[in-house]
Amino acid sequence: MNDALTLLSFGDAGWGDEIAHGVFITVTLALATLPFGLLLGLLIALAKRSSEPSLQMAANLFTTLFRGLPELLVLFLVYYGIQTGVSQLFKLLGYDAYIEINAFISGIIALCMVFSSYASEAFLSAFQGIPKGQYEGGYALGLSRFQTLRLIILPQLVRLALPALGNLWLILLKDTSLVSVIGLADLVRQSGIAARVTKDPFLFFGVACLIYLLLAMISSIGISRIENWSKRGEQAR
Repeated sequence: MNDALTLLSFGDAGWGDEIAHGVFITVTLALATLPFGLLLGLLIALAKRSSEPSLQMAANLFTTLFRGLPELLVLFLVYYGIQTGVSQLFKLLGYDAYIEINAFISGIIALCMVFSSYASEAFLSAFQGIPKGQYEGGYALGLSRFQTLRLIILPQLVRLALPALGNLWLILLKDTSLVSVIGLADLVRQSGIAARVTKDPFLFFGVACLIYLLLAMISSIGISRIENWSKRGEQAR
């Protein structure tokens, strides 16, 4: 027990600093991906509801592609594909240079693509739960289509989509562990390094499991409170 506490302590004697940094990277990556994924997912859902066939086809192709590919493969395609593409572009411009893309940015892009493809379906289902009379009421009040969407539809949309989006957030939090394969020092990678150096994999991977469970519990509490807050009007009635 004392040996385990020593290994997990902070400072030169233990790996507490490295594990804490890994937790910071994991949470930061998830939080940085979330707003972009939500925005892109909403735009894809709007494109699917559009009367323009080309927008519908592009949105359906996007969701089919990124829901069908493994997240790890998407990460590899983004990380190595962007580097290769940018390097080839520089060569066409006459510059012989190899461009290395930041692993954190690659992780955000890859996770955002996957998250948004699922989030779009959550938003699309939420759209179907809003009666058409809500739109007609907005137009009757003299609101434009954009104003109706922003002031009337969007608040209801968020409330209806929250349960599905909450589940997607928990999946996103776990999917951040994939970035360890491209060298980002997240919780899984730091735990793996500590396990190899100390020859005690059960301790560090067990601690990583507990940390992920703790993050999931905190997230679940936060999601429940947000859901209750979004339903405050219903409770008042």
